[in-house]
Amino acid sequence: MITVNDRAYRLPHKPTVVVCVDGCEPEYIAQAVAHGRMPWLAQVLAEGTALVADCVIPSFTNPNNLSIVTGAPPSVHGICGNYLFDVASGCEVMMNDPKWLRAPTLLAALTDAGCSVAVITAKDKLRKLLGHGMKGICFSAERADDTTIDEHGISGVLDLVGLPLPSVYSAALSEFVFAAGVQLMARAKGRFGRPDVMYLSTTDYVQHKHAPGTEGADAFYAMMDDYLGRLDAMGCVIALTADHGMNAKTRMDGRPDVIYLQDVLDSWLGARTARVILPITDPYVVHHGALGSFATVYLPSGVDAAALVLRLQGLRGIESVRMRADAAAHFELPADRIGDVVVVSERFTVIGTSAARHDLSALDAPLRSHGGVSEQRVPLIVNRAIHDIDAQRRWRNFDAFDLALNHAQ
Repeated sequence: MITVNDRAYRLPHKPTVVVCVDGCEPEYIAQAVAHGRMPWLAQVLAEGTALVADCVIPSFTNPNNLSIVTGAPPSVHGICGNYLFDVASGCEVMMNDPKWLRAPTLLAALTDAGCSVAVITAKDKLRKLLGHGMKGICFSAERADDTTIDEHGISGVLDLVGLPLPSVYSAALSEFVFAAGVQLMARAKGRFGRPDVMYLSTTDYVQHKHAPGTEGADAFYAMMDDYLGRLDAMGCVIALTADHGMNAKTRMDGRPDVIYLQDVLDSWLGARTARVILPITDPYVVHHGALGSFATVYLPSGVDAAALVLRLQGLRGIESVRMRADAAAHFELPADRIGDVVVVSERFTVIGTSAARHDLSALDAPLRSHGGVSEQRVPLIVNRAIHDIDAQRRWRNFDAFDLALNHAQ
C-alpha cells in the first residue's frame, strides 16, 4: 500500500490504464453506444461498472487532470485553472509549470514504490505537470517527434507508433495517444517495456466541434472503442473518466452567447478598475476562442464587493456569483489563487473579457465550450464489475485511480 494526499492505494497486480477523455459529456458515449459505434464499451457498460461522477470546478483541463492524478481537489494540489493572475509578480501566466503544484501525484508515488509508469498526453501543456517527480515515460502526442530518453524516458516514438506526427487541431492527436498506449502495453515487461500503470489524456478538439450523436463525434468514439478493446484484450484494468463535459454556447442564430465581463465592469467601475481572469485561457484558441463559463475577478480596495456580487447576479446568463471565501469553500479551490469574486455562467452562455480581446474568426463551427457547473457531470467507467462500493454516493473523476487500484484488481 502507498498513501498519497491522505488516500491509500494498493499497488497493481495487473496492468492498469486510467483514461481521461477530454470533454467527454456522458451523452457522447450514450449516443455512440446507441448507434452501434462502441461495441466494446457497450459490453463494459453491461458487465462492468458504470457511474456518473462530478469533475472539479472550474471544469477545465489542467485542474481536472491534476485532480485525477493526485486523487484530490484543487484546494489540495493548487492547480485551479489553465491560467491565473500571479499576484506576487503582477502578471497573468499559464499554469503549466510544476512550481504551481502543491501536492505530490500518485504517478510519482507509484514509481517511487517500484512500479513502471507511462504517461501520454495529447497536448504538451500538461506533460510537465503530470510527470512532475515521476521516473518513467512521459511524453505528448503534440511533440512526439522530439522525445529523448533523458527528457521523456523514451525516444523514437513516431517509429514505435507507426503514425505521422498529428496536427494539434485534429482528432488524430487523440488517436495518437491511444495508439501509443497500445504499443507500449504490447511490449515485453522490463525497464523500457510494458508499464504497470499508464495514464492517457486526450484532447477535446472533436468535442468542441461536434455535438453528441453526430458523425464526427461517433467516429471519434468508435476509434477510441477499438483501442480500448485492444488494451482490454491484453488483460488491462481500464478506468475511463473525463476532465469535463461540453455544451453548445450559442444564441438561436448560432453566434456565441457571450457576456464580456471586463467591458461590463469597465462601464460600471471605470476602465481597468477591475481585472477579469479567464482560467480557460490556453494557446489552443481555435478550440474555444478563450471563452468558457467560469471567470474570476480581482478588485482594488475601496470597491464594495458585496454590492458588486448582487449586481452581477442580475445579469442575464449568470448562474452564480460568489465572494472569494465562499467560492473557495464551495468549489474546493485555493483561496489565494482566485480573485475577490468568482462568476459562473449558465449552460448556454460563456464569459469573455473585452469584445476587442477575443478573436473568434478561427471558430469554424458554432461555439461549444465548458468551465461551469453545467459541464460537471462526467463518466466514470471500469471494465470490471465492482460490487463493494456505494453506487449512490457522490463520485468524482478523481476517484478513478481508487477504483482501478483498490477495487478492480
